[in-house]
Amino acid sequence: MQQLAPIILFAYNRPSHTRQALLALQKNLLAEDSILYVFSDGAKSHAAEDAVEEVRSLLREPWNFKDIHIIERPKNFGLAKNVIDGVSNVIKKHRKAIILEDDVLFSKYALTYFNEALTRYENEERVMHIGGFVYELDRSKLPETFFTRYVASQAWATWQRAWDFLDEDINNLVQQFDANKIAAFTFDNTMNFWRQIQQQKEKKIDSWAVRWYASVFLQGGLALSPHQSLIENIGHDGTGVHSDVSRIFDVTVREEPIRNFPPIVEESKEGYLALRHYFKHRKGNIIERAIRFVRNKLNK
Repeated sequence: MQQLAPIILFAYNRPSHTRQALLALQKNLLAEDSILYVFSDGAKSHAAEDAVEEVRSLLREPWNFKDIHIIERPKNFGLAKNVIDGVSNVIKKHRKAIILEDDVLFSKYALTYFNEALTRYENEERVMHIGGFVYELDRSKLPETFFTRYVASQAWATWQRAWDFLDEDINNLVQQFDANKIAAFTFDNTMNFWRQIQQQKEKKIDSWAVRWYASVFLQGGLALSPHQSLIENIGHDGTGVHSDVSRIFDVTVREEPIRNFPPIVEESKEGYLALRHYFKHRKGNIIERAIRFVRNKLNK
């Protein structure tokens, strides 16, 4: 039997989401043979203390995994620091890991997909990231799995050999981009990844994900993606610290195992074009944009 990758779950103050994530995760075929690490962030304010303790209480319930390690942060790390520190420590010990946050529901075969991909591409240095989420794309012209430059951060996996290239220094990352690289990084200026880089530089956001994507991109790395999402993101309901109400992550989740992987490590033209098309049209028409704007204002 292959050596299964450990699973890392990041949780904060959403007990309902965390419970749903764990229930979905333990339904996976490999769950009972997998080690689970949970990093529970500390409360940012007095108002969050009860919810954080409720999350920690449910984490101590009996869950059906091979072993569970619960790391309770004594103070608030914030998502970016919590993820970077947690992944770095676990991956140093196990050399690879599967990562998700508390608002991600795995399909039944997600762990199988991640572990098979981690084994298959372990020695392919250009493959740096395994993604489990993909937007609702037109699948008619896409292979079952494909490589692109796009690093999806909702649920993913990687190896230490790739994670070692993470550059936390946003200024160093910015210096390596020129106009051509910015265009390539943003799928021909159809997605706001460069704006996120600028916001990170200006300390308006603190994102591990955009720095990881930039680090992979600058290394010429590739990410594997299924043509249909293996996970559902339930966090964009207004309860998250870093997310507004949004339907951009609404997908039809695949409930069958992945059977085919790319035999050649190269970016898929079809995959790139499908993502670019989605990014270009993701905001919808003027009415859909107005409805989304009002929803976010009301939520705030």
